[in-house]
Amino acid sequence: MSLTRRAALSLGASLPLAAALPHAAAAKAEMKGLDIAKSRRVKLGDFEVTTLLAGTAAREEPQTIFGMNVSEEEFAKASEDAFIPADKVQFFFTPTLINTGGELILFDTGLNAKGITSAVEAAGYTTDQVDKVVITHMHGDHIGGLMGDDGETFKNASYIAGSAEHNHWSKADNDGFKAKVAPLSEKMTMIDDGASVASGITSMAAYGHTPGHMGYMIESNGEQLMLIADLANHPVWSLAKPDWEVRFDMDKTAAAKSRRKVLGMLAADRVPMVGYHMPFPAIGYVANKDDGFEYVPMSYQMML
Repeated sequence: MSLTRRAALSLGASLPLAAALPHAAAAKAEMKGLDIAKSRRVKLGDFEVTTLLAGTAAREEPQTIFGMNVSEEEFAKASEDAFIPADKVQFFFTPTLINTGGELILFDTGLNAKGITSAVEAAGYTTDQVDKVVITHMHGDHIGGLMGDDGETFKNASYIAGSAEHNHWSKADNDGFKAKVAPLSEKMTMIDDGASVASGITSMAAYGHTPGHMGYMIESNGEQLMLIADLANHPVWSLAKPDWEVRFDMDKTAAAKSRRKVLGMLAADRVPMVGYHMPFPAIGYVANKDDGFEYVPMSYQMML
């Protein structure tokens, strides 16, 4: 049996759509839910810098945390201008690994041992490979991963912390410090502003968020990047508005002063930064804008 082209087209037009198609869909694809990578690695000179997503969580009523000294209308306007809601916020918890080629150094440990272990492994390492753990300050979301149900998380690591920070919390009645830091205190090296953690890694005082809060300048082969820790905890409500009060800043005046000083330096020198609570992968730049600053997320600059 043979068909002319016209007859074949006429026959096809008369068939149901499913029969006319060579492969009808058998079933709908299932919903997968939200997804986000747990690590991002970039080059900095001869170093590798890997940011780790050790946790993320949404919260309501963000003005109970940020912008406590401004009106509800001003807070809402700044949020609308930045295309973010004023009634909800997404928090990110981002420790950072620096591989110098000679040492693997972790800065902060997230909320708990499970979260940091999962993030380290997602980046292709194991907790046993970490040579040093540096604590920028001792709030619970930075020390939580130091210890877990099986004891010490980073069994082969030495520890580094700011002396002013450790002295403060060792005198406070703080359960997190007692459970996570105190058992490791004998293994900790205490440092001050301007100390060298390793070749190319230098502590920088940024007090206010806590009494001994410190950032770290990373330098390799002529390139720089700064870990600002909790200097600014949100790209809009803290970094863009450095004088807005943040509930977790223990000395709010000193914290605002540190923000202006450090962010001004980063903007002037065009040095990239990692912010512990910036939207993941938490790497970006700071630009001067109006009476504050603007957060410019990294695109591909550090891939080149």
